[in-house]
Order: sequence, then C-alpha cells, then structure tokens
Amino acid sequence: MATFISVPLKKSSEVELVKPLSKFVTATYPAGEEQAEYLRSVEELNKLRKSALGRPLDKHESSLEILLRYYDQLCSVEPKFPFSENQLCLTFTWKDAFDKGSLFSGSVKLALASIGYEKTCVLFNAAALASQIASEQNLDNDEGLKTAAKFYQLASGAFGHIRDTVLSALNREPTMDISPETVGTLSNIMLAQAQEVFFLKAASDKMKDAVIAKLANQAADYYGDAFKQCQYKDNLPKYFYFQEVLPVLAAKHCIMQANAELHQSILAKQKKRFGEEIARLQHAAELVKTVATSHDEYVSVKDLTEKINRALTAAKKDNDFIYHDRVPEVKDLEHIGKAALVKPTAITPPLSQKFADLFEKMVPMAVQQSMSNYGQRKAETVNRLVGTMREATNLCNGVLASLNLPAALEDLSGDSIPQSIAEKARAVVQLGGLQSIEQLIRDLPELLTRNREILDEALKMLNDEETTDNELRSKFNQRWNRTPSGDLYKPLRAEGSNFSNILDKAVQADQVVRDRYNAHCDMITLLCKPENELNAAIPSANPTKTLQGSEVVNVLRSQLAQLDEMKRERETLEGEIKAVTFDMSAVFLTSLAQDGAISEEQMSLSKLDQLYGAYNQRVQATLRTQEELLGQVQTSHQEFSSLKQSNTEANQREEVLKKLASAHDSYVEISNNLREGTKFYNDLTEILLKFQNKCSDIVFARKTERDELLKDLQQSIAREPSAPSFNVPAYQSAPAAPAGGPTPAPRTVFTGQPQQAQQQPPVMKPNPPARPPPPSFNPQAASPNPAATPTGPPNSNPPPLAPPSQAQGPPYASYPGYYQMPMGYNPYAYGQYNMPSMPSMPSMPNMPNMPNMPYMPYQQTPGQGGYPAAPPGGQPYPGYPQQPPQQQPYYPQQ
Repeated sequence: MATFISVPLKKSSEVELVKPLSKFVTATYPAGEEQAEYLRSVEELNKLRKSALGRPLDKHESSLEILLRYYDQLCSVEPKFPFSENQLCLTFTWKDAFDKGSLFSGSVKLALASIGYEKTCVLFNAAALASQIASEQNLDNDEGLKTAAKFYQLASGAFGHIRDTVLSALNREPTMDISPETVGTLSNIMLAQAQEVFFLKAASDKMKDAVIAKLANQAADYYGDAFKQCQYKDNLPKYFYFQEVLPVLAAKHCIMQANAELHQSILAKQKKRFGEEIARLQHAAELVKTVATSHDEYVSVKDLTEKINRALTAAKKDNDFIYHDRVPEVKDLEHIGKAALVKPTAITPPLSQKFADLFEKMVPMAVQQSMSNYGQRKAETVNRLVGTMREATNLCNGVLASLNLPAALEDLSGDSIPQSIAEKARAVVQLGGLQSIEQLIRDLPELLTRNREILDEALKMLNDEETTDNELRSKFNQRWNRTPSGDLYKPLRAEGSNFSNILDKAVQADQVVRDRYNAHCDMITLLCKPENELNAAIPSANPTKTLQGSEVVNVLRSQLAQLDEMKRERETLEGEIKAVTFDMSAVFLTSLAQDGAISEEQMSLSKLDQLYGAYNQRVQATLRTQEELLGQVQTSHQEFSSLKQSNTEANQREEVLKKLASAHDSYVEISNNLREGTKFYNDLTEILLKFQNKCSDIVFARKTERDELLKDLQQSIAREPSAPSFNVPAYQSAPAAPAGGPTPAPRTVFTGQPQQAQQQPPVMKPNPPARPPPPSFNPQAASPNPAATPTGPPNSNPPPLAPPSQAQGPPYASYPGYYQMPMGYNPYAYGQYNMPSMPSMPSMPNMPNMPNMPYMPYQQTPGQGGYPAAPPGGQPYPGYPQQPPQQQPYYPQQ
C-alpha cells in the first residue's frame, strides 16, 4: 500500500548573471570597498545558481537546502535590482517538468525576462524535491514518518504558493506544469499524502480506533478531491504523468476509505453493534476488491484484503450463531468523522536554515528610487533658495550700476580711475579675461555634438531592433508572441525624448549667453587693458571736490556698505544651505518594513521643510532688507545728483563708468554660466552613456530572445505537414467489408528482411497512394515465391530472396523504384497454393511455371479500395486495355 506520488523537477538553461549585474553595480555605486563587495556577491550568486540548478540533485535534505537558499536569495535580490525587460534584462528559460517532448521537437519550454518566473520555477523544484525526499523515507519508524509528513506539507505549501502567485509573477500564460490548475492539484495530492502519513503513524502507535478512522477518512477525502481535480480539469490528463497518477489517487481514495470503515467497524463491535460491524466490513471488502480489480498494478492491497476478510468472516460467524443482529444498508450507516492534522507549510522567506543575504548592505530598489527622488527634491530646494539670492544680488548690482555707484562717489576728482572700477578690472583679468570666456564658448558646441551623437546612437539601436521585430511580427503573425518592441521601448523613448528636449533648451540657453557676451564684449575688452590705457579711455570731467565732505555722500557710502554686508551674508548663507545633509535611507527602510510601501513625496517634502524652513526665512529676510536699502540708495542718489554740476563731459564719463561696472557684472555672470554649462554637458555625457548602455543591454537581450524564438519557430514549422490533405478518388474508396469474412493480410512493403507480426490488424493510414491497374497475366505461369521482390531488369536474373520467418500474405507494391516482376507473376493469386510451404521453396531464376489454378477473389484491406473479382478465364479486366499474351506485367514508375 505504501505507494506515494513524487513530482519530477524542471530543467533550466544556463543564464549569464555576472555581466549584467556587475554592470549595474559599477554604474550605480561609486568605486570603492562597497562596490567591490557587491561584485563579489554577484559572483557568489552565480555560483549558488549553478549549484542549485546546474547539476542533478540528490534526494537529500542538503540538496533541498541549496534550492531553498537560492530561492531566499532571489527573494532578497528582487527588490534591490531593477529586473525588467526594459532595464536589467535577464532571460530565464525553463522546460516543462511533465512534457517529455519528442525526438524532433523537444520539450515545451518558456523563456521570460522575469525574476518572478525564476522564483516560481525554483520554488516548484523545491516542492518537487521535497516530495521525492518524502517518498524515499522509511515509514516503518517514527523518524521517517515525521520527515515524510514535514516534507509533504512543505511541498503542498510551495505548490499552493505558486498557485496563488504565478499569474501575477509572470503577467502572461505559464507553461502547463506551473499553471494554477496543475500546481493546485499537486498541492492537494501532497496534502493527502501528508494526512496518510499521519494515519500510518496513528496506526503504528495503536491509537484509538475512532481517531484512526477519522484520520483515514480525512485522507480519503483529500485523495478524492485530488482525483476530481485531475479528472475534471481539461488540461491535466493530457500529461502522461497525470494519466499514471489518476489510478493511484483512485486506489488511495478507496484504500483510505476502507481503512476508515475497518477501524470504525472495530469501534462498532466494541459498542456491540454487530450488524453495523458487518456492514462496514462488507463495504471495506467491496472497496479493496475494486482496487484489486482495477488498480492492482499500481497499489497492492493483499494484506489489507486478508485482514478485512478475516474480520468479516469472524463477524458473520458470530452474528449468525450468537447475536443475530440486523445488518443495515451502507447508506444508513452513520458518517465517520474527519480529523485534519496537516496543513500546507506557509512560504515566508527565509525558508533556508543557513540563509545569509549576499547583498545585505544594498538597499532595495524602492528605497534607491525614493532616495533618488529625495535627492532631486533636495537639489530643487537648494537651487531655488540659492537662485533666489543670486537673482536678488544681480538685481542689486544692476541697480547700482545704473546709478554709477559706488564709482560716482569715488570719482569726485573727475580725472582718475575710480577705485571700484580698478578693482573690477583687476578681477576680470584674474578670471582669465576675454581668452577664458572665448575658450569656454568654443568648447560648448563640441560638448553638445558629443552628447547628440551618443543620444542618436542609442535611439538608432532601438529603432533598428524595433524595425526587425515588426518585420518578423508581420511575417509570423500571431506566432511571434513576444512583447512588441514598440510597447517595451516606450519608457526608453520617453527618456530619450526628455534628453533631446534638455539639449534643445541647453542650445537656447547657450545662445542667450553668447548674445549677452556680444553685447558687453567691447567694455569687457576695455576692462582687460592696462590701467593707463583704461584711464585714457574714460572721458575726463570737471572736478566735484566740493561734495567730498557733504552729508549725502556719507549717507550713500553707509548705505552701500550695508548692501555689501548683505551680499557677504548671502554668500555665507548659500554655503550653509549647500552643506545641509541628511540620510533618508533609514527613514525609507523603516517605512518599507512597516507599511510595505514608501510614501516618498509626503515624507520627502515634510523632511525638506523641516531642514530648510529656517533657511528659507533667512533668505526672505535678506530680500526685504535689500528692497529697503535700494529704496534708500535711490533717494540719496537723487539728492546727490542734484548737488553735482551737470555737463556733457560729466555725463559721458558717468555713462562709461556705468558700462564698465555693468560689463564686470556681466563678465562674472557669463563666466559662471559658461562653466556651469560645461559641467552640465560633461555630467549629461555620463548620464547619456548610461542610457546608451541601457539601450545596448536591452537590445542585446531582445536579440538573444529573438534568436531563441526563431529557433523554436523553425522547429515548430519543421513539424508541420508539408502539403495539404487531398481528396481520394471515388474508385479508391473501400466498399463495406463482407460480414463474417476472413481478415485480409495486412498491407506491408517487403524490404528484404523477415516480416514480423503479420497476423496483427492492419493500421489505418490516411490517403494511401493510388494503386496501379492490375496487370495481365498468363494463367499457365505463376511466381514460385510471391513474397519476393525482383530488383533487376526483366531479362536479368533476379536477386536471391530473403526467406520469410512465417507464412506471408502477398505484399503490395511500393511504387517508387519498384522493379518489373518475372514473367507470369500473379500478385493476386492468394490462396492458390499451400502458403506455409512457400518459405522453403528456393528462389530460382528459371523455375517452371506453376500449374493453372482457379483464381480466388481478392479480399481488400479495410480502408483501401479493392479490385473486382477475376473475370472468366482468359478474359481481360473490363475497363483496362488488353495486353498481348505472354507479356510481362508492367508496374508504372512514379
């Protein structure tokens, strides 16, 4: 009775893990100890996969431990790498566990770029191996029973987990072995076997018969459910595996029910219900008789049958002679209770006892993405605060330059360079002057062109692969059943379009900077000249020394000093804002662990407001201070201007000084813009190179997938029939066979080897080739051996014939390459002579003709058209051309 069902393992193809994972690590993490550790972990992961899937596994717990450890590692790795078709694309190929395929087509297999698919198949193998380990246990001792029950429940839980998650993990139709229907059935089978093990344990421990009966009845119920699932699911019985499992399940259902009835009968005997005892034993005997009759080749019930029969005989004897209790009908018996002591093991990683996360320090991709979004929000906040202060400072400088301050206060003599202008001229020279700016302007187009080329090359790879995919899709139609490249590349194309827009905006910004440089180029050139030349270029004016000690000049100088102090505070504040740091990874990890998701936007905005709220208030305070000071400066400047002597020379000098001050401010701003532009293009180059690598990786993965699919399609096309079916002519249709007639000889083609099993019924073959017209024959001549096929020309000696091993029927002609028969050969003269004597007759070239014997009607093979009976002696067949007598039969060559 100890027949237990185990599940075969799936087989996987080798997958290159090291190269794509290492590329992601090097592109994501900076060079250093952390990156080196992750690269070593990638190597260990690849070794672990080879140990779990790259070799045959023993039916031992150590092998199962390796599979579970690899499954746990996949669960740990999945959230830490961006596994998808359009990011980190790894294609996993698995064969169907139950479909054995054929010599030409091979097994059914499925290749998917999904880590969820890999997890599902690895868990299937873990469940299958657990079932094999359990089925190998010795159930005669407690240790074996405990181990078997544990692994059957683990297998049931694993199959049940696949049933619940496979469709969401794959997002497409899976192979039949991991379909929800199949793994659901396997889960029930494993649970039934675990319950049976508990029944065996209870019977071995000689527990109460009521308990044993309930355990057995529950096991019968589980086996019955599994049998119904196998029987009524359309796809399951197509597998040979389930065709073998079905009778075992049916037998186990009956056996467990018989055991329940047996132990319940003992309980009835104890309660002195002797009629019930006999009824239950009779029902049990009927159940085991059914098993012995229908399923004896799968499960042996000899011992159980003898035990039940002995108990039944004794019960009947006692009842007949002593108790005379009425035997009730089976339907009237009280139902036996059920006791379920098993349940599927919950699949909650880690399942391995020795699991150690290879990428423990690596944060999940959800946290990485949240950190990236947080970094962008932080950068936007910092740029907004710093940009606000810089814009205000530029506005302040512009206002002062329009008022010719502080140069107007320093130029009271009217014939020397104001100190502020001299300092600005020296600052321009120290920053590189015109040569520095012109070099930066010349570099920008080269950087732009390089980025354009990288982006165009990446998009070209996508376009070429998509064109190839569309061509193959139009060629194979619905057979080309992979994700269209156009749909798969939408995120990448959106990203590429975004990069293209960024470059377009950068070109516009470059032009604005270039126009501004052209507007201030002359004044910047003047600032770069030596001090004497600069002084000579500035027009002279009448002195205004009388204003040097006036109160308005002192007020203006005080106000300008306050503005300078405000600018220095802004520089300090800008440094403090840029120096703010906070590690949000711990916050995101905590949220992910507690809630299973991260509300990144809400958490990031709340933290940024907490970090930069005070700085934002300080920035707004400087803006208000600047606004007040500028208003005071403008009022004081109006009073200062009214006191100055106004003339043409003074106005010209003041205008030049204003332009020089404005040129200095523009130079600083243009220089900063160009340096930021250069840094922007260099940073964008690295980003575009990563984008190009991403496109290259996915195109390579799609090419590999395309080649694999083309190979499968070629094999599929090779298995299809090369020509359509055609209609058989009406004269070839077989008439109804005469009732009770003899079975004709099977249609065979003699190949020169002894033919075997000639008495077997003929095999029906669709669309046989047309039979040639029957030849004319000489009644005075007959072939000595109708089983021989001459291979030479009519006038040459035929080759020797291989003697058949038993009596042969007349062979039918194999038309291609069929040679002419000897003169007088009659292939239709079946029954003219003693057939068993034919094999002993020698094959001789010039054998004398056989005596003329009556012609027997030809009995056609079922499914083939027959010929009419022979005409009267010497007359031709009606409807066929008559040939001269003594002419050899003619077989047409095709």
